[in-house]
Amino acid sequence: MKIAELFSVSGSAVVVTGGASGLGLAIVESLASNGARVTMLDIDAAGVAAQTQRLRDAGHDVRGAPVDVRDHGALDRAIDEAAALYGRLDVMFANAGIDSGPGFIGAWAGPNRPRNPAGALEGYSDERWNKVIEVNLNAVFATLRAAARHMRPQKSGRIIVTTSLAALKTEAVVGAAYMAAKAGAAHLMRTVALELAADNITVNAIAPGFFVTNIGGGHAHDANLQRSVATSIPSHRVGFPEDIAGLALFLASSASGYITGQQIVIDGGWGLGEAD
Repeated sequence: MKIAELFSVSGSAVVVTGGASGLGLAIVESLASNGARVTMLDIDAAGVAAQTQRLRDAGHDVRGAPVDVRDHGALDRAIDEAAALYGRLDVMFANAGIDSGPGFIGAWAGPNRPRNPAGALEGYSDERWNKVIEVNLNAVFATLRAAARHMRPQKSGRIIVTTSLAALKTEAVVGAAYMAAKAGAAHLMRTVALELAADNITVNAIAPGFFVTNIGGGHAHDANLQRSVATSIPSHRVGFPEDIAGLALFLASSASGYITGQQIVIDGGWGLGEAD
């Protein structure tokens, strides 16, 4: 098989949650620009409309729908509608996620980092904890369940979950709820991969490190913060949404057909430790 055919997603029916910005939008663009038919779902109705129109104007087969992934009924309906439109569901990206606010350390880098009372365990409200778990874990479960309902009868499919480097290592500047939810999503991914393997459905995860997106209030766009974080990344730079495109295309294509239950870290080496 030619390499171009191996990595082809042309004609594939794809749904991406959290697809109107950041990593989700980069995933949508990567697959749509390579011929996939993509539905983006996002809570940001204005963002969905604007990005859908922009990509359609560029000649891509993209549609969008505003959905709060915490509403499992609405999420089911949106995925069902996309599958009905396309006649099948080939690829599902469970990408939607939110941050959990600050952790108990209030700075990204440098010595003598101050403790942050707002992120202390005893200051965590049930509301704050539950919202993060609902979006970053419960909605992933609902997304995988909906995808399986369509993929099992066709005996094929690709499911990709966006987890985080925080699923693999503790980080004091990241809120506890975020780490717990992402670790849970990673283990859920492995469990579902085991269940669906016999149906020729692969289930994998992308675990990003520090990427410049709007999550966390968009603080990652600050150039000073980027330089500060980059000092602890062996690649000496932070990640940008376009860095996710190749991995997303690989996991959505036939090239990854014998890979399942894996969490692939994409972090410039951050999780390895510091290097000069």
